[in-house]
Amino acid sequence: MAKNNTEAYKWSDRKRIIFGLPWSFTRYMLTEEKLIIDTGFFNRTEDEIRLYRILDITLKRSFGERLFGLGTIHCCSGDKTQGEFDIKRIKNPREVKEMLSDMIERERMERRVGAREFIDTDDGEDFEGENCEL
Repeated sequence: MAKNNTEAYKWSDRKRIIFGLPWSFTRYMLTEEKLIIDTGFFNRTEDEIRLYRILDITLKRSFGERLFGLGTIHCCSGDKTQGEFDIKRIKNPREVKEMLSDMIERERMERRVGAREFIDTDDGEDFEGENCEL
């Protein structure tokens, strides 16, 4: 069955390179329920992270990024395959971070999921995100 392309994206952008130009093969798409990170040109990888699994988000802006109105959002999640990831060098990063934060909270409320549920792993060990604080 063919993939339905009518899924509405709330936000989408590309990772930007020099001078803030979107000349890269990394795309970010945000729907009501998930964040999709599509990378690659010949060999493509599409990672999907459910919003309710994202535990913490941090906005990072280097001097060079600030010059061109860009920023990077660092995310920590309870997902085993994508524990930590970055939404790199995007335009309007503060607005995107706020929108993402609001959507994460909305998804958690709808699913009645709290961050505490992601702290303990299946093997009994505590969550150990390298740069994540709970």
